[in-house]
Amino acid sequence: MPEPAYRKLETHAIIVAAGAGERTGLQQPKQYIPIAGKPMVMHSIDRLAAHKEIDRLWVVIADGQAELLAQAAGDRNDFETVIGGATRQQSVLHGLQAIQTAGGAKNILIHDAARPFLSDDVIDRLLAALSDHDGAIPVLPTVDTTIAVKNDQFDHLIDRNNLWRVQTPQAFDFQKLLAAHEHGTQKQDASDDAQLFQINGHDVAVVEGNEALKKYTLASDFDDVRDRQMMQIRTGLGYDVHRLAPGEELWLGGIKIDHDRGLVGHSDADVLLHALTDALLGCIGAGDIGDHFPPADPQWHGAASRKFVEHAARLIKQRDGIIQNVDMTLICETPKIKPHRDAIKQNIAELLHLSEDQVSVKATTTEGLGFAGRKEGIAAQAIATISLATKTG
Repeated sequence: MPEPAYRKLETHAIIVAAGAGERTGLQQPKQYIPIAGKPMVMHSIDRLAAHKEIDRLWVVIADGQAELLAQAAGDRNDFETVIGGATRQQSVLHGLQAIQTAGGAKNILIHDAARPFLSDDVIDRLLAALSDHDGAIPVLPTVDTTIAVKNDQFDHLIDRNNLWRVQTPQAFDFQKLLAAHEHGTQKQDASDDAQLFQINGHDVAVVEGNEALKKYTLASDFDDVRDRQMMQIRTGLGYDVHRLAPGEELWLGGIKIDHDRGLVGHSDADVLLHALTDALLGCIGAGDIGDHFPPADPQWHGAASRKFVEHAARLIKQRDGIIQNVDMTLICETPKIKPHRDAIKQNIAELLHLSEDQVSVKATTTEGLGFAGRKEGIAAQAIATISLATKTG
């Protein structure tokens, strides 16, 4: 029996992106303003969509913002869109109800689009905390001297040792958060999901947050990031060779190709994805595929090479890098690549969350020379270009 379109998956994530951003004083909602090379909301979409423990992603937007999100996302289709409400709490509720209608979930992450620089480490800590708690939030200590002000004057000093700054994403038991929000509609609007969750009698653990998870609120916040960040362009080169032999499957670019011979290797021997993996790793000086997936390690026997590419892409994202384009060439006499080129290109674009015009797949022969000319094997070359946000002062 085929799997239903929606199944009850373990963990979903909601990005709350329904605000008007009026406090910024800018001409469009802040979640669509470019930061570090792309619209702010896309940073959160990229990071949450790529995380291995998140099964489905939902983006809650304001009515009338669909075109803004479509322009920001381009050809991306790895998230669902929900129309939010008049307040943040109502927007989160709309997202939760959409998930419930689609079959529900076990865990839920709620993240604000105004916090673009999300790391995998924070997500990992939150999900680990859910094994023992109903909810978990990332926090950071208040390090500055903190005071109360009355009538525009210093009133009294506040003990900062008991004060912590709360960030997102926040993680919860899905059904309990849904019930808290549905019950909370009769109460004062809450600006924070953990507040509503705790009021409804559930425990909320705290985990270490990250200073990079700053919330962008005022126009000066955007000036600061533009002044202090520049984009560093990096390239990486990959090359791989595998031998053709009878009785083996032939995988190229993640596509299985019918052929009388296949490539020999410890994994599925996808020579194109191996070259691509090395190119991506080369962009950040992270060694080569053998450093991360040793061929002597039995766990990688027969492994799908897409796992290697996903790992390399994840390392780039952890550095706040953006893959700009990849260009690959297959070198072989057989099989003919042209009939499969579009499928390979589309598969790699989906794998890296790129549009198809950011992916190039070519093929050539060696005019009968060398091992490829003798049809003994296939070689592949790949070059990748990424951008990294770097501090300038």
